[in-house]
Amino acid sequence: QVQLVESGGGLVQAGGSLRLSCAASGRTFGWYAMAWFRQAPGKEREFVGTIIWNSGSIYYADSVKGRFTISRENAKNTVYLQMNSLKPEDTAVYYCAARSRSDSFGFYYSGARDYDYWGQGTQVTVSS
Repeated sequence: QVQLVESGGGLVQAGGSLRLSCAASGRTFGWYAMAWFRQAPGKEREFVGTIIWNSGSIYYADSVKGRFTISRENAKNTVYLQMNSLKPEDTAVYYCAARSRSDSFGFYYSGARDYDYWGQGTQVTVSS
């Protein structure tokens, strides 16, 4: 059984910061990547960023580049999303996802269908 549990969401004013956590448990050995997505009301789920576990390579969506930072704590099987300079358009439910399927070329994946496991999501609301 695999579980991803997000935490850290909340209400923040524009320009503020939040840090989300995603704790993974269960069969996590050999996972290829973990990622963050977000979904605003009435919109499709949107890629935020991903970290390839073995290499530590990190990729971000253009909309968050320079403001958001992904990091990890291997010993705790936890991935973080530090969000700075938040904007009202960052308001969404944020989801953590994990991909167990490997990729020998080290390619990064930004599609929701490319990930195998999902957390329940945590709400982030940015007020103007």
